[in-house]
Amino acid sequence: MAKLKDQNINQDALSKASYALFDFTKKERSFLIIICILISIAGIITPYTYLAMWFGFGLAAYSAIANDSIQTIGTFIASNQNRKWYWLWLFMGLVFVGTVTFSWITYDGDVSYQRLMVPGLEKAPESFVFLQLAAPIVLLVLTRLRMPVSTTFLLLNVFTYKAGTIVDVMMKSFVGYALAFVLAIAVWFILEKFVENYLKGKASPIWDVFQWITSAVLWSVWIMQDAANIAVFLPRQLGLWEFVGFTSFIFLGLGFLFYMKGDRIQSVVNEKTRVTDVRAATLVDLVYAVILFYFKMANNIPMSTTWVFIGLLAGRELAIAIAKSKNVEKRRVNIFRALYLTRKDIFKASIGLVVSLVLALIINEGVRKEFLALFGLI
Repeated sequence: MAKLKDQNINQDALSKASYALFDFTKKERSFLIIICILISIAGIITPYTYLAMWFGFGLAAYSAIANDSIQTIGTFIASNQNRKWYWLWLFMGLVFVGTVTFSWITYDGDVSYQRLMVPGLEKAPESFVFLQLAAPIVLLVLTRLRMPVSTTFLLLNVFTYKAGTIVDVMMKSFVGYALAFVLAIAVWFILEKFVENYLKGKASPIWDVFQWITSAVLWSVWIMQDAANIAVFLPRQLGLWEFVGFTSFIFLGLGFLFYMKGDRIQSVVNEKTRVTDVRAATLVDLVYAVILFYFKMANNIPMSTTWVFIGLLAGRELAIAIAKSKNVEKRRVNIFRALYLTRKDIFKASIGLVVSLVLALIINEGVRKEFLALFGLI
């Protein structure tokens, strides 16, 4: 009897999974058709290096910024929902143009602030394989599923020919997560009571000015860190017209993203506590910008800003949950919710990490040999 019951449970679970897959396919029919078209194009143009280079760049530009928008412009969008999307776009678009132009001029055509000058990434691709063009398509799918994955891991690892570089990027990213988590707990635990009282009522107009400034600083520092994820498909020094194409495409892509109000992955930000309040959004952006700037100055090794961001949100949620209520039972519920959101974000981000490592091992023979040697398999 117990065996029959277990079979019924398994059949119910299988039926639910099948229905969920069918429902997703039905709802996302147009999106899945686009993905199939992109995969077909990627397969056709892979042998043509110049076309593959710009096709890969275009996919990476939109997919990376769309997924990482929750980190940088997510709180900006959430707290400015009553404003016209095109004013937000023009503001952030001009910040982007100014930031990459400074790098292009200062570093002799390099738009990545020398993040691609580290061993294992310093050589521009001379040819492409299909999976390198497929990586940003995978990122598009994960973004559609509202998964905040690391674009650094997913896009850079497939071009890295040194396993040591992958390990360095991972270690810097995990340290960034830990630092952001601890710093967020310290900052919001200390400020929560003050913030809870001060955030009551309508925000003063001066907070809008503060938030736009901190959002611009954060967006600029993020570009300094993550422009490498997009530029990895391109030559390490861009000529004038290549730079114009690079800048124009991303500028227009930002417009579409703002028009879509961050698209579906924006829910990762919106579900967090009080991020739609301009004052709370300003604090999140300020702390995050300080952390990213610290790691930018530390060294040129790329890092996953996604892991830093989810660490920041996790620490913030936990600190607010601890300080929010004197009632023990209510506090326990709030802490449980904070831990649930933390676990969910880590799980989703880990998916991108695993996918990137698998792709790196398949694509790069040098990386594969180094990892096999590390475990004594060769």
